[in-house]
Formats: sequence, structure tokens, C-alpha cells
Amino acid sequence: IRIHEIINRKRSITPLTALRLSKYLRTSAQFWLNLQSLYDLENEKSKSMARINKEVNPITKVNR
Repeated sequence: IRIHEIINRKRSITPLTALRLSKYLRTSAQFWLNLQSLYDLENEKSKSMARINKEVNPITKVNR
């Protein structure tokens, strides 16, 4: 059920799930957490970048 929910985007890969997947598939837990983090970042970027580009201006160069 856990894997089915992850595939259907109803559940994220938690540290516990990452540990389980790493044991079962002989990979590292960090691999699975990195995949989740990348997915979360790309998902948020697609939802929020237009607003961020309007609201946040890059810092200008500071002359000393």
C-alpha cells in the first residue's frame, strides 16, 4: 500500500520509507530522500516561480 500511495502521489518518501526501500533494493536511504527532495523542489518551482519573480528582486552588487 505504501508504494502504491507514493506512485499515485498520495504519499511522500519519508525517512522511514527511504530506509525500507534502501534495505529492500540495496541502495542508500539518502538516494530516496534526494529523489523526494528534488521532486518537491521542482513541484514547488512550477507552482511558485511566477509569484517569486514578481515579489523578489536579486541583490545588487555592493561596492566597498
